[in-house]
Amino acid sequence: MKKLYDAGAVSQQEYEQAATAVQTAQAQVQAIEAQINEQRVNLAYHRVTAPTAGIVGDIPVRVGDTVTRSTMVTTIDENAGLELYINVPVQQAAGLKSGLVVRMLDDAGGEMGATKINFVAPSVDPSTQSVLAKAPLQSGLAFRPDQFVRVRIVWASEPGLTVPLVAVMRINAQFFVYVVEKGEGGMTVARQRPVQLGPLVGNDYVLHGGLKEGDQLVVSGVQKIGDGAPVQVTTPVGAR
Repeated sequence: MKKLYDAGAVSQQEYEQAATAVQTAQAQVQAIEAQINEQRVNLAYHRVTAPTAGIVGDIPVRVGDTVTRSTMVTTIDENAGLELYINVPVQQAAGLKSGLVVRMLDDAGGEMGATKINFVAPSVDPSTQSVLAKAPLQSGLAFRPDQFVRVRIVWASEPGLTVPLVAVMRINAQFFVYVVEKGEGGMTVARQRPVQLGPLVGNDYVLHGGLKEGDQLVVSGVQKIGDGAPVQVTTPVGAR
């Protein structure tokens, strides 16, 4: 129409009508494109995509339920990259630091695995009065997200001797053990000896004094024997 108008083939009114029709069509196209973009945004709210790979958990919503952006549709769990969250009482947090060994225990107290602390919170949780420590879990362990696990933090480690619980007697707040020694005529006898013991770890006491490495202890029938009583040394099957 512009070319026709310049050549004098159409009137100015016809040219202006054609130009108005073009502008109207362009406005309609822009309005339709805006509607399309709006529908695309709305469609995104109806398409739920997972941010990571994993196992889909329970789906509490059903067809026909009204949902919003804050509605939990489901959960996705991945057992890779799990961490231990350890709440240490503030009274014991003075020695808490990265690198401490953490041992995971089963219901019977046996060790299931070990890891090391790699994060210590700088502040105290006001609701529990504890300090949060984190430790990564090795892959292959049979743990699930949000599972409670019993752990033991190794605050310090040094070589030392232990005494079996079954070999210890307590008389008037003093601990005693029977040490196997050679008596008269080559007979093996039991000699009562006081010992200084530390905390109980598993089925053994930590020894602070009174014995030396290699001493043989009586571990059976200690309540029935006395100082100087003859004893017989036996080696359990499989012992070294």
